Amino acid sequence: MAGGGVVLVSSSIVRPVNSSQSGRTKIHLTPFDLSLLQFDYPQRGLLFSKPDSDFHLIISRLKDSLSLALEIYFPFAGRLVKTENLEDDTVSFFIDCDGSGARFLHTEAKSVSVSDILQPDGSVPDFLKYFFPADDFKSCDGVSLPLLVIQVTEMKDGVFISFCYNHMVADGVSMWSFFDTWSKICSTGSCFNYKPLVLKGWFLEGIDYPIHVPVSEAERSPPSREPSSVPITKEWIFHFTKKNISDLKAKANSEIASSSDLEVSSLQAVSAHMWRSIIRHSGVSREQKTHCRLVVDLRQRVNPPLEKDCFGNMVYLSSAITTVEELLDRGLGEAALQIRKLVSSQTNETCKSFAEDWVRNIKNLNSGIGSKVGNTIVIASSPRFEVYNKDFGWGKPIAIRAGPSNSINGKLSVFQGISEGSIDVQAILWDDVIVKLLADLEFLEHVTIA
Repeated sequence: MAGGGVVLVSSSIVRPVNSSQSGRTKIHLTPFDLSLLQFDYPQRGLLFSKPDSDFHLIISRLKDSLSLALEIYFPFAGRLVKTENLEDDTVSFFIDCDGSGARFLHTEAKSVSVSDILQPDGSVPDFLKYFFPADDFKSCDGVSLPLLVIQVTEMKDGVFISFCYNHMVADGVSMWSFFDTWSKICSTGSCFNYKPLVLKGWFLEGIDYPIHVPVSEAERSPPSREPSSVPITKEWIFHFTKKNISDLKAKANSEIASSSDLEVSSLQAVSAHMWRSIIRHSGVSREQKTHCRLVVDLRQRVNPPLEKDCFGNMVYLSSAITTVEELLDRGLGEAALQIRKLVSSQTNETCKSFAEDWVRNIKNLNSGIGSKVGNTIVIASSPRFEVYNKDFGWGKPIAIRAGPSNSINGKLSVFQGISEGSIDVQAILWDDVIVKLLADLEFLEHVTIA
């Protein structure tokens, strides 16, 4: 592996400390899991200052603690199993928690400094993609590849710890819970007092498991051979201070106060501001539909509700839809209200309806999550995830970044900011849209460029 000044030092498999095969768990997959069959492994990374300790000792400690953490979060050490159903030309999948282990990559980029990553203008350097593991892994590849890959990159004056994971096994809630446990075990050297993992165990009546998926939908789609005419995208970090957010929320709620009893949240106000600003500069006709797709956590929305931190994938991608004309003319408050209503509409009934419809008509798993015409934004991750408390024993992170997987124009990865009450949005946008946003005074009024 080489690129961006990153050199592979070692690659190894880390197994749970007690990788016994006896009584191992078999996890069936739900429609919400299987709808992500062709989805790239999500990638995230945390940037730390460099510890004074010998780095080989740090690597050893990280691997030892990872082995202990995998004992608790055992599904990450499993493998995806595909079963052929010859009677109806379909396949089925399940997670075999067999203790096969996670991949651990130790890499070096000794010429790269923390300041090279934290660009003062907010731009994300192209070389950063090499600091993330397993580019182009898809969920369906889990039959032969690890479900979790960790990459630790030693820099000139920093450390970048990144990961990717199979989204059918876990979502952001579960992944960050695992990462929190791993960091605590690494810093304390102890894995005592951790309660056993609670699997989501959510299966609808009336759906037979394992679910049968048509072979054509389960196979990895071949790469496109057509020359791409899609514009070049760039990545940028937009920082919203606590005051930026407070002002946006107040503005949005004041605009809808006379027409609605509902109040929009800080995140909904920020999302609406990004949605309107991006679409305003995307060259989409006013008559065209525009979509704001966002991930909704279903744990507390199903009936009976699940435990808030139960392990598994319990998210669903849903869309707020309006016309470009309505989005731009009706103001920030109306856009935020559309997002608020979308989130509120995700109930046990809509979850059940989605699952039943999906099983009856399994198709278009390769269609992707975005749009090539610039009329869609996709909001991933959440500022509710605690990321700046992850201390492996030499200090807390100084930045978070998303990796290049699932990179589409309009994808917004929304993270907790390093200062209290702030939000960072890592945006992938067409180059010309970035240029226009950075010159848009209405947009910049509520954004702080890094």
